[in-house]
Amino acid sequence: MSKVVITPPGRLSLPHWQELWGAREVFLRFGQRDVLLRYRQTAVGVTWVILQPLVAAGIFSIIFGRIAGLSTDGVPYFLFSYISMLGWNLFSGVLNRAAPSLVANQALVSKVFFPRILVPASTILSVILDFVVALVLGVVLLVAFRVNPGIAALALPFWVLCTLCLSLGLGLAASAIMVRYRDVAYVLPWLVQIGLYATPVAYSLEAVPEQYRIFFDLNPMSWLLTGIRWSLLGTAPPPVWQLAAAVIVSAGALFAGLLVFQRFERSFADVI
Repeated sequence: MSKVVITPPGRLSLPHWQELWGAREVFLRFGQRDVLLRYRQTAVGVTWVILQPLVAAGIFSIIFGRIAGLSTDGVPYFLFSYISMLGWNLFSGVLNRAAPSLVANQALVSKVFFPRILVPASTILSVILDFVVALVLGVVLLVAFRVNPGIAALALPFWVLCTLCLSLGLGLAASAIMVRYRDVAYVLPWLVQIGLYATPVAYSLEAVPEQYRIFFDLNPMSWLLTGIRWSLLGTAPPPVWQLAAAVIVSAGALFAGLLVFQRFERSFADVI
């Protein structure tokens, strides 16, 4: 008869991957529940996934395109804004859903043993589903506007993966910290909202004055959105340093998020 010994994680330790794989069914169930709860008893269901970037793209087109006249690298403004919102929603969706996930499931976290990291990690399933649904409409818009990105479209999975790693790393850290400090629930949405306008979502980097360009070059989401637009819109490719930086920063954020989560997990049951 085999014996299972449960030990607390160390201060600087990574998850036990075999344990996570063994609990993969929990991961899938949490992701499935997230999808069902989001669209249960809604009048239009998953159509909200399409309406949100469509409405945002329309508003951005009026304010930044027609009124401010900002550059979009020669791409029709509505299409530019819609594709940019796909990338931003992928990032903000994981971060906003992962952060409060532990607090929202506090009864399970405090009473049932399973790898807690699966709770915030499972949010990527519903976000990926939303992204794929919205991307289908994005492809329709590409055909309608006669935009052909060419072979650059093959790089889209790379940029999506980097975006998921960056957002999940931040989400894991935020979810663990929120268990102890509920202030995160108030600060995070505010920071995400600021980030939307501090990131070239509704405009290209060419529209940013040279003296402020350094601040945008330090923003990882600027690199990732540039890559996503290159893959889907055929705009100018990102420089090599951004490609390397995207890999390093995204992987580093995920690694740091895992460490922070493991560090705080020791006290989840006591403080949640």
